[in-house]
Amino acid sequence: MTRFLFVIPLVLMTSMASAQQPGHDACARDVSRFCRAQMNDGDMVVLACLQQNRARISKGCQQTLASHGR
Repeated sequence: MTRFLFVIPLVLMTSMASAQQPGHDACARDVSRFCRAQMNDGDMVVLACLQQNRARISKGCQQTLASHGR
């Protein structure tokens, strides 16, 4: 029983950590708006699409790309 109680918080902490992706959140709307057709083609294809649409994407996504050297 104690092992079970220890595992629950560990699983919750792990899932919360993987859900916190500020870059992903900042660009998620832009990806679905401008790069929907490329979403299943891989991260680099989506990144190229965002870069091609840089003038049209949100300021938050532009800042995220700039902070990652893109």
